[in-house]
Amino acid sequence: MNAKGLILERFGTLSPTLQAAARFVVDHPSEVVITSMRTLAERARAQPATLVRLAQQLGYSGWPELKDAFAADLGLHSQGYGQRAKTLVNRAVDAALISEMFDALRRNLDITESESATALRGAAKLLRRAKAVHVAGFRASLPVACSLVYGYRLFRNEVHLIDGQGGGLEMQLRAIEPQDAVVVISFAPYSKESLQVIKAAKSAGARIVALTDSNASPLALATQNAVLFAVSSPSFFPSVAAAVAATEALLGILVADAGEEAVRRIDRAEKDLFESGAYLQRPPKRRPVKA
Repeated sequence: MNAKGLILERFGTLSPTLQAAARFVVDHPSEVVITSMRTLAERARAQPATLVRLAQQLGYSGWPELKDAFAADLGLHSQGYGQRAKTLVNRAVDAALISEMFDALRRNLDITESESATALRGAAKLLRRAKAVHVAGFRASLPVACSLVYGYRLFRNEVHLIDGQGGGLEMQLRAIEPQDAVVVISFAPYSKESLQVIKAAKSAGARIVALTDSNASPLALATQNAVLFAVSSPSFFPSVAAAVAATEALLGILVADAGEEAVRRIDRAEKDLFESGAYLQRPPKRRPVKA
């Protein structure tokens, strides 16, 4: 039985104080995983010791074990980066390892295409209807977000990056309006900022697209518009190759649907980039040498 099911089964045997804490834990599983016990206790209006007693009442040795159980329920990786790295240290750096890594990337792409083709079309439809689009990514998800924003801005001006740089996350979130769409990108272990973005988007009345690694992720659970990508890798860190591929496919769908107007805007943007010197000028074509 999973952690949530265990709490619900034993809910009636808990004291009123433990029931109040248990109710919050059951309703906010993602916060259990990504926040500290002290922060969660404050959110639940309980004492940290109450959470410890709740875990023990359920048969766990302490709060960390209950937290781990919720993480397992959400499908998070059981091994940390350090543990995964140890498996690489003892391996020879040979063709077999390199081949294994590229095989994993190809499988990720195939899985992502199979699971997300329909979701990508739905996401594109949602973004087209939005007044403005905000794309959020933090830590390892930031390059994926930047890539999507850069490509999208080539044919649409109302696209904005949410990265929280310089402590400006709150300021960036204030720009979200009711008719906007917000794309939030994160994979396990999920960044707490991604949930802050989702909370702000919901508060503003904006639509949300989650680009994430599992239907059980806190991002996917918070929205009906989830695009899933596979992250398996024999390396120590999850792979983001399929996430980038998903954003490239999304951009392709958006351009195809936008038609000639998108073509005109892309042509104009590319010309501006060459004229400004941002892109190096193409070398002139050489004339064929006469014999």
